[in-house]
Amino acid sequence: MRDLKGTVAVLMFVLASEVLILGADGAGECGKTPIGSAAASLSPCLSAVSNVKAKVPLTCCARVAALLSTAPRCLCAVLLSPLAKQAKINLATAITIPKRCNIKNRPAGKKCGSK
Repeated sequence: MRDLKGTVAVLMFVLASEVLILGADGAGECGKTPIGSAAASLSPCLSAVSNVKAKVPLTCCARVAALLSTAPRCLCAVLLSPLAKQAKINLATAITIPKRCNIKNRPAGKKCGSK
């Protein structure tokens, strides 16, 4: 539990730094939302990205569903970002969250990069 709190603290610091450094620099994979802000909005998912058998929090499911409905490519952009790598997000587990949340409008066979 202590390690999770430390990871969350580091992730939030990195995300806040990214938002300050990058700002809103036009439309990208996440629209006009900076990728750091999109990543921060997914912080309720942290407990579910390291264990494929962990129950996904309802808040996480709601945020992933909202992200997929407004900017579907943003989820992969967040998961493939340097922020996710710094936070040691397990991509193979993280991309299972839409299915684990039973999100109906998820793209079939969704993959990010080569995963």
